[in-house]
Amino acid sequence: MDLSDSPAEAEFRAGLRAWLAEVLPTLPAVPPAHDWPARRRYDLGWQRTLYDAGYGDVHWDAPPAKRLIFLEETERAGAPYVGAGFVGLLHAGPTIAAEGTAAQRARWLPPILRGEEIWCQGFSEPDAGSDLAALRTRARRDGGHYVVSGSKIWTSHAEVADWCELLVRTDPDAPKHRGITWLALPMDAPGVTVRPLRTLAGSAEFAQVFLDEVPVPVGNRVGAEHDGWRVTQVTLGFERGTAFAGEVVACRRTLAELAAEARRNGRWDDPALRRRLGRLHAEFRALWRLVQWNVSAAEASGGVPGTGGSVFKLAYSRARQELYDTAAEVLGADCLDLDRPWTSERLSSLSYTIAAGTSQIQYGIVAERILGLPKGR
Repeated sequence: MDLSDSPAEAEFRAGLRAWLAEVLPTLPAVPPAHDWPARRRYDLGWQRTLYDAGYGDVHWDAPPAKRLIFLEETERAGAPYVGAGFVGLLHAGPTIAAEGTAAQRARWLPPILRGEEIWCQGFSEPDAGSDLAALRTRARRDGGHYVVSGSKIWTSHAEVADWCELLVRTDPDAPKHRGITWLALPMDAPGVTVRPLRTLAGSAEFAQVFLDEVPVPVGNRVGAEHDGWRVTQVTLGFERGTAFAGEVVACRRTLAELAAEARRNGRWDDPALRRRLGRLHAEFRALWRLVQWNVSAAEASGGVPGTGGSVFKLAYSRARQELYDTAAEVLGADCLDLDRPWTSERLSSLSYTIAAGTSQIQYGIVAERILGLPKGR
């Protein structure tokens, strides 16, 4: 496989690199990490800047090579991440693009790309985390609406979101993987209550959402009624297969920064640490090749990532945790300082073997869908 840039790709890379060098120094200061209303404005502003420059739809409509070049160059330049916009740009938006009607795509996709609306994810529940199909939030049909009651937890950016990609049970008598429906919930609908949750790192990007007889138009259903589990697999495919791609580049940059810090503070003299950094460097290079393969495979199959995303998620979750454990080793006593970015990232990395499906779930997917092993009991 030839992974070098074609002339057109090299031109795209050079143009993007020059644009980033011109634009990034003009951006306003990044808001405090815990001020999510300000972060919403900042992240939407960055997405609008990308849109106006012609880069707004790179996550969806660009060929795989250009998409990966975009991720490489923006991360290497230290450009803002998608931030509060990640559910819309990397999960809900691609799902609607793949599964929505023409009217739904026209309603929801342009505001995401223009940096006008934020989405959150309403999948997990207090009693249905990794076993997502055990969800209990109910939706009964009442004329032109579904009436939704229940609660969701770990709802990313709910307190600043306009919309929620919501999973509900529309047939309580069906087997648990059936009778589920995917809805777009307006977060300002009557009956929606958002309670922010503070994480171990002190931030509040998650929330518990309570739904009390919330009316949701039937036209907000993506896919057929009771077919939400299949639609959900599309969403999870994007979440596991391509949504972490930019983070791999960021981890590779962090590795270089760790090596520089180790040289500065004298810990580079430890041969065990140097070997660990070298092995992590090789692992993240391999993960980037896996990202390239997954993105290319998704493009070849109509744009939806496949089970290769679970292979990536397993390897990436473990590598990210080891990366920030190594950062703590490099920092020494300073790793207890929560104001150090590597420290907060280390705390955040603890969730990666749980988020987007636990490692146990990913092992099951790999065993059954890739290796063809029988289902576990």
